[in-house]
Amino acid sequence: MVTIVSPAPCLRCKIVVNCTNPNTISLLAALENVMKLYSIRPVMNLSTPTNISMYFTLYGILGVHTGIVRDANPVRVVSSCNLEIYTFPFDVQNCTFTFRSYIHHVSDIRIILGRKVEDILKRSISVLSTKGEWELMDIKSSKLKLSTFNQGESNPYDELCFYIVLRRRPTLYVVNLLIPSCFLITVDLFSFLLPPQNVDRSSFKMTLILGYSVFLLIVNDLLPVTGSTIPLINVFFAICLALMVASLLETILITNLLVGSSNFHPVPGWVRVLVLRFMGTLVWLPQKSREDKIILNPVAGDLKVCPLVTVERQVQKGEPGEMWAEAGNSALAELRKLGNELQSIRLQVAQHVDGNQISQDWMQVGYIIDRLLFGVYCIFITFSFIVILSIWSNSYNQ
Repeated sequence: MVTIVSPAPCLRCKIVVNCTNPNTISLLAALENVMKLYSIRPVMNLSTPTNISMYFTLYGILGVHTGIVRDANPVRVVSSCNLEIYTFPFDVQNCTFTFRSYIHHVSDIRIILGRKVEDILKRSISVLSTKGEWELMDIKSSKLKLSTFNQGESNPYDELCFYIVLRRRPTLYVVNLLIPSCFLITVDLFSFLLPPQNVDRSSFKMTLILGYSVFLLIVNDLLPVTGSTIPLINVFFAICLALMVASLLETILITNLLVGSSNFHPVPGWVRVLVLRFMGTLVWLPQKSREDKIILNPVAGDLKVCPLVTVERQVQKGEPGEMWAEAGNSALAELRKLGNELQSIRLQVAQHVDGNQISQDWMQVGYIIDRLLFGVYCIFITFSFIVILSIWSNSYNQ
């Protein structure tokens, strides 16, 4: 029994051979199952050299080889990149493909651009099969030479980067997200034209809020859930919902002021200054000045009143006697009673006028707040439309 260790390619580099029949044929038969025999010379005796005869015919000289190796086998590369979704659905993404060797340096392998970037872009657009949500806009390239230091020696290697610019097609999201939201906001805006004292505006606004909440739940699957920032469209939806809730609370406040303002305390001074004076002027609802109106009865002007002083003097002089004294006393008592009644009537009228003035002040506060929120609504919708149109236009100009 002999143990052989061979440098030739084999399945097990250490084998045991039976030497009962020591010849070349027996050796090859023993090594057939454990060694790749194509590496062994096809001779009967391994000590005999193998003679190889070679000849060729030269048909032409094509040129001198430049050392370029072409590997034309297609490779499918699946890559991912971070999305900047702040301007969703009008976002433009930039994905990077980097090709380099981690083993071989510039002295071994040099990576160069095989085609022009314009040709790569045209070819990619012509054969692009995924024409769905994304649109290929541009392809750019750059070549870098990075260096690593090993024992004080610089070992540079090539790096080739491709920058792929993609743009999202926003039509689907504009039709399914922005336009319905703008419709609901516009309806809520025009609900301010409903008179709160005659129409139940709060029920109408509550229905709008419920409809908008259902709308957000339905379109939640269309909104992006991954990204480094919060999309601007999410902020837009949140502000729209906040304005709807604020308008509902303001409607409840207005209704409360219109119904129960007669039982409220007078308007505080800071509310009178802040709301009635400054905000009222801002929304073109200035505070009306109080006017004391005295209505004169023309019939009462022709009546003649008998002076009581004369009666008292006549009674004191004793001209008509006791009858005049009794008449004077009864007249004075009736007049005093009438004066007290007139005084109470005057107090009631003054209290009623003051109550009406307090109610009018609180109602004026409610109207000013209502118009102020209406103005904020108009400004927000106008600003939102301007921002959306500018971002949309900028995405197409890139």
